Amino acid sequence: MSLETFATSRAFTLGVELELQIVNRHDYDLTPGAADLLRVMEKHAKRLIADVKPEITSSMIETSTGICERHHDVISQLTEVRDALVHSAGQLNLRLCGGGTHPFQDWSRRRIFDTPRFHQVSELYGYLSKQFTVFGQHVHIGCTGPDQALWLLHALSRFMPHVIALSAASPYVQGSDTGFHSARLNSVNAFPLSGRAPFLLTWDQFTVYFNKMARTGVVESMKDFYWDIRPKPEFGTIEVRVMDTPLTIERAAAIAAYLQCVARWLVIERPFEPEEDDYLAYTYNRFQACRFGLDGEVVNPQTAEHHPLRQLIAQTLVDVEMHAIELRAERGLAHIRELLNTPEGGDAGWLRATQKREEFLPEVVRQQCLKFEGVG
Repeated sequence: MSLETFATSRAFTLGVELELQIVNRHDYDLTPGAADLLRVMEKHAKRLIADVKPEITSSMIETSTGICERHHDVISQLTEVRDALVHSAGQLNLRLCGGGTHPFQDWSRRRIFDTPRFHQVSELYGYLSKQFTVFGQHVHIGCTGPDQALWLLHALSRFMPHVIALSAASPYVQGSDTGFHSARLNSVNAFPLSGRAPFLLTWDQFTVYFNKMARTGVVESMKDFYWDIRPKPEFGTIEVRVMDTPLTIERAAAIAAYLQCVARWLVIERPFEPEEDDYLAYTYNRFQACRFGLDGEVVNPQTAEHHPLRQLIAQTLVDVEMHAIELRAERGLAHIRELLNTPEGGDAGWLRATQKREEFLPEVVRQQCLKFEGVG
């Protein structure tokens, strides 16, 4: 199979995908409600710009916006589809919530959603497919051409710890506190084609690489790569995939706006050129963000200096300020500033604080649902 032609796209446009948890109203465990939810959602499809589709197990649902120019577009589309999903779930006695992992679900009870691709993935990866019942936010950023896409992909790699920490919402797995702010990425890391993309800066080089991989029979399309950031030639975008699904659509939209502003700053001002050595500390920095969230400390591989993530994100907000004005993203970045000053340290901290108060994980999930619904 050959690599798709890179589509034409407007620079710095956005698309946002959110994977959501489907839970019952009895004990707030995950429940296989995707097929019924999709059926009920059909009556909303004509009036919604955002799309809704299944994910690999039937206790998950994914929603994705259309092409968005501004932070306001993301908020508007996510609000409309959120409200439709919540209403439809209510008709089925179900609820929905964000968060990167369900706090106490048993992965062995999950069911693979009935599509040929999902069954193929399940046959290949075995039990990992059911353990992949984790929930992420993906952000697509429009690029004017394939070479710009690859340049931006590698330039953005320095900022992956930022958005991991900002979105971290998965401290609990199988009923236990993992000690991580984002434990979700540990499940993603188990897949053989996860991690970082190869350091290639032209589409011709990337095409050669893809064709070699295709000849081995390991991959058939870009969907077979689970990289933290991957090109999406059919959309003319790069797709950032490291984030947990935040507990609210407002936080999801703010993180998308942050990435949009950083991307515009990188492409227009070129504060640095990406290098292979940028990846020397990549996995360490990624671990720091997953383990400690905003309290993590990352290494600059060029200078060997260590910096607190909160400090780096705050400085980045200053760097991209004029681009935020141009993109009308000030409201989104104001949310990020407020998050940096939140004592509980974001969604992972909120989840832990709620469990400390309630001492009952099903009640934590119930309150997650309230936050997603916009009433918590």
